[in-house]
Amino acid sequence: MTRKLNRALLITGIFIVAAVGAGVLNTLKPPPQTRDLSNVAPLVNSMVLKHHDASFRLVSQGTVRPRTETVLSAEISGTIVGISPKFIAGGVFRAGEELLRIDPTNYEAAVDRAEAALTQRQIEFDGAEKLRSQGYRAESEYASAAAALAAAQAELVNVRRNLERTRIRLPYDGMVRAKEADLGQYLNPGTRLGVTFATDYAEVRLPLTDNDLEFVDLPGAQDISATGSAEGPEVVLSAVRKGRMQTWAARIVRTEGVVDEKSRVTYAVARIEDPYRMVSDSPAGEALPMGTFVAADIEGTRVQNTVRVPRSALRANNQLMVIDEKNKLEMRRVEILRADAKWAYIDHGVVAGERICLTTIESPLSGMVVRIDGESVADDVTTQLAGAESN
Repeated sequence: MTRKLNRALLITGIFIVAAVGAGVLNTLKPPPQTRDLSNVAPLVNSMVLKHHDASFRLVSQGTVRPRTETVLSAEISGTIVGISPKFIAGGVFRAGEELLRIDPTNYEAAVDRAEAALTQRQIEFDGAEKLRSQGYRAESEYASAAAALAAAQAELVNVRRNLERTRIRLPYDGMVRAKEADLGQYLNPGTRLGVTFATDYAEVRLPLTDNDLEFVDLPGAQDISATGSAEGPEVVLSAVRKGRMQTWAARIVRTEGVVDEKSRVTYAVARIEDPYRMVSDSPAGEALPMGTFVAADIEGTRVQNTVRVPRSALRANNQLMVIDEKNKLEMRRVEILRADAKWAYIDHGVVAGERICLTTIESPLSGMVVRIDGESVADDVTTQLAGAESN
């Protein structure tokens, strides 16, 4: 019995000592750290919206093409007896310069025959006219002589034109794209000789969407002058040449007047003066070869008193995080007039003087309280946060 009692007292003592030790340790525990409730609100950057006068720039692209390209073909038959050293791919020539020469022997002889025949017909006509005036020749004989004279004159014009066709010339300054005939080759009418193009100016077809057309003042059909062009918006073309980005000035001179049925775009045509820099008074810079793919920066219209926000501030569904006077967020949907890589221009939804949040928040909610970088948090905001923490 004594043994059982001693064991019970020992166990009881152990529990009592443990309880006392726990109480002592609890009194020695440091107080919990207090939490600064003002740090609960996320710290964000803000921006006060202002009115801006925006000058929109439109972006497009296209390939440089010559304004005039000619497929040279022989109009007469004969052997090529002369060829210009400039008649090679990449060769540059002037207007009226001879590129090829077809053997003119047969055509020179034809001209001599036609001139002799014309002389004979002229004599016959003069005699018939004199006899008719004296009453010795019938009117029908006179008319026959006149017809023969006219036919001889037409034949002379024709053979002289064929003689001119033995010299291949073009009415513009240009460059040879392809050479398809050479010295000694016999030609038939229609034989291809090569391809050339004019170098006075080049053109680029620039596709524009229906939304783009709202922000660019393109020339209409009534604006086209007798030269087939008009003074449209300025364009800056850019492409990489010789390892560096180069730019060229151009101007839209017309539109093609129709909407492409497949892509649903409208093509504006930009003109580049002297793309090969061959004229002495041309602006300095690199040449712009035909076939170059270029990006186009088009001068658009100007809009006044629009609200501009950074593109990065827009969230899904065109929403902005508006901050009210109590530093609370409001998720507000806006209508975008136009946007580029950096800015978005707002048509409706916000007004100048309002603040928006520029900092990315993972899960923003309307009514969320934020701290503005550089501002102290208002007392009522701290009180609201304390109440929310206690709940």
